[in-house]
Amino acid sequence: MQQSTRLSPNRRTDPAAPKEDAALNLKPLGHYKSKLEARLRELNERLGKIETSLDQPGNKNIEDQATERENDEVLESLGDAGLTEIRMIQAAMRRIEDGSYGECVQCGEQISADRLELLPHAPRCRYCA
Repeated sequence: MQQSTRLSPNRRTDPAAPKEDAALNLKPLGHYKSKLEARLRELNERLGKIETSLDQPGNKNIEDQATERENDEVLESLGDAGLTEIRMIQAAMRRIEDGSYGECVQCGEQISADRLELLPHAPRCRYCA
């Protein structure tokens, strides 16, 4: 039975393990930090709007209340997802500060530039994700 390279605990020494080819093309850390800061501002703005919407007084009509409750549940779910992403962005910014940004937190290999461009707060390479 062949062991998956994705789950291989010794990926660094496994010659069959695929390498993150685009890792060598990382942009300056300032580029990623700017992207993270912009996304953080966007999320904070969105969460503020969600909070304002949730704080609005409810409708007195019973039928409308049911619809509002459903809408509130969706907004709360979006808010929770936003808070999770904020925590991930803050963790990525800490990795920038401590010099470990761009390294997979699981295997230690470089995260590809393509992955970081799409998901600048990615803590893991595509094989460990």
